[in-house]
Amino acid sequence: MGVRVLVAERYRLNEPVGRGAMGEVWRATDQTLGRPVAVKLLRADDGGAEASEQFGMEAQTAARLNHPHVVSMYDFGCHDGQFYLVMELVDGWSLAQELAAHGPLDPQEAAAIGTQMAAGLSAAHLQGVIHRDIKPGNIMLTADRIVKITDFGIARFTDDASHTLAATGKILGTGAYLAPERAVGRPAIPASDVYALGCVLYELLTGRPPFLGENTPAVVLQHVNAAPIPPDQLRPEIPGALSDHLLLLLAKDPAQRPTAEQAAGWLATVEGHLDQAPPTDTVSPAAWPVPPASAHPPLSMRSRRAAGRPSRAVIGIAGAVAFAVAAVIGAAAIAGDDDPSAPGNTAPSTSTPPSEPPLSDAPSAMPSPELSSSASDDDEDEEDEPGKQRKKGRGKRGDD
Repeated sequence: MGVRVLVAERYRLNEPVGRGAMGEVWRATDQTLGRPVAVKLLRADDGGAEASEQFGMEAQTAARLNHPHVVSMYDFGCHDGQFYLVMELVDGWSLAQELAAHGPLDPQEAAAIGTQMAAGLSAAHLQGVIHRDIKPGNIMLTADRIVKITDFGIARFTDDASHTLAATGKILGTGAYLAPERAVGRPAIPASDVYALGCVLYELLTGRPPFLGENTPAVVLQHVNAAPIPPDQLRPEIPGALSDHLLLLLAKDPAQRPTAEQAAGWLATVEGHLDQAPPTDTVSPAAWPVPPASAHPPLSMRSRRAAGRPSRAVIGIAGAVAFAVAAVIGAAAIAGDDDPSAPGNTAPSTSTPPSEPPLSDAPSAMPSPELSSSASDDDEDEEDEPGKQRKKGRGKRGDD
C-alpha cells in the first residue's frame, strides 16, 4: 500500500481499521510509550497542497480539544512526505454499525448517548471548533457505552468557517444530517452541529433519519422546507417530552435551537427521569422535566405537531433553494466521508445488518422503526468488520 511499517521511527502500524475524511486509519503501537494508538495517514491520492492543508487543520482542530467524549489527539507530523495523525485508539464501533445491527435504541439509552454527544460538542464549541459532519458514522461507542466523537477532518474554527466556505464554494457535510442554513450556502455555526445532533438522536430513537428521499438533493431540500414527523408518532413508546425537545434541536431557524450545553443538561435530566420511572408506569406530562428557562420553551402538543413548519419566507425561496442545492450537490459538493474514522470499528459478530428498505419521503411508506436500519444513502459505504468485543457491550443494552 506504499506505507512504511514504522512511522517516524516510533509508531508501528499493525492493521488498517477504516477510513476517515482525507485519510486511512491504522491500529498501531507507540513503541516509545508502549501503548496502542490510532494512526491516520493522508492517502497517497489525496496528497495535494489543499488536502495537506486540510489534514493539518484537522490536527490543529483536534489538538484544541481535551474532553472524555472527544477522541484525543497525541501527535502530528510528516514522514517521508506523508502526513500522519496519532490519536487515541477507540476499541468499539460506530453508531451507524449499532443501528444497522440492532435498530433503534430504547429512549433511556438514546438519551444517555445524546447527553454524551452534546457534552462533547459543547466542549468543542467552547474552544471555537465546529465539527461540521456529525453523523452516526463519526460517533464511536465503546463496550462500556462511552461515546467518543471522532473525525474532525472537515471541522473548522468559528473564526474562519465563513472564509472557508467562500473560498471553496462547497457545502461540506453529509446530506441526511445537514442543517438548513448550510443547505442554502451559509457558513457552519455551532447551531449547525446541534441540528446534526438532533438528526442523529432522531435516528437513534426511530431507526431512520428525520428525512428520507430518492437522492441526496431531495433529502437536503426537506431539511430546508419540510417538517419532520414527531418521533413519538413513529414510535409511541418515546416519551412526548423527549420527542418535543428533539424537535427543538431540529428547528429550521438556528436561533431557535438550544446550545449543545443546554441540550446536554436537558437530556441528562430526561435520562435520569427514565432511569427512575418503572417501565410500565404511565408518567403524566407534568412530571417530565422541561428545557431550562435559558433555553427555548417546550412545545405544546399542537405546536409540536407543527414543529419545523416552514415560514412564508422559507416557502417563498423554496424554488431557488431547490435549484441551488441540486446544482451544488450535483457537482459533488457534499464532501462527507462515511467510513469510520476512528480505529476499532468492529461490527457485531452476532448479527447481520438488515437490508435497507426503499427510500421514501411519504409517511405511509416509512419502514417499521423496530426493523429499519439507517435509511440515509450517505452511509452505504460503512465498513462492518466482525469482532468479539461487541458481545461485551451487547449485554448493556436494556432491550436486548
